[in-house]
Amino acid sequence: MSTSKINLVMLKKLFIFTVIMFAFGYALVPFYEKFCEVTGINNLLQPDILVEENWVDTDRWITVELDANTTGIPWDFKPLQSSVRIHPGEPVDVLYEIRNHTDREVNGQAIPSYSPRLLERYLKKFECFCFTKQVLKPNEVRQMPVQFTIEPGIPADVHTVTISYTFFELPGGQKAINDK
Repeated sequence: MSTSKINLVMLKKLFIFTVIMFAFGYALVPFYEKFCEVTGINNLLQPDILVEENWVDTDRWITVELDANTTGIPWDFKPLQSSVRIHPGEPVDVLYEIRNHTDREVNGQAIPSYSPRLLERYLKKFECFCFTKQVLKPNEVRQMPVQFTIEPGIPADVHTVTISYTFFELPGGQKAINDK
């Protein structure tokens, strides 16, 4: 077989391979979407699905008290509202504010705590500054959101809960507490 025939056969094989790989890549999108739907992976990115799956109990109210503390870190840290009144199952957005009063960059990590203790089982956070290390430049002020819901399954005798965050300073290159 001549070199030109060998090259032509190879070109045909490469063309067919390219078409098959393009079709495979194109077909992966619906497969991936179906996989995410079945496994529930994509639910955090679609709050509307969450609201539909977890019904909102409009017959009940829960007061969520918001608390903020610092330990060994030169920051002011506070919620922008001291409490919110919500229906169980209703998504909520609240804001916290931190302010670095120093002339140096400071790393911090927030640790949550809950009262009553059983709240931990019913509280679902979608976004929270406590998930990652926070780095504030000198004299920087930042507002940080927390998005959450309290599941309707929380006992009916619970009318007031407290979500508290305490910021601790992390030495320069230390990883965040949640990082592995």
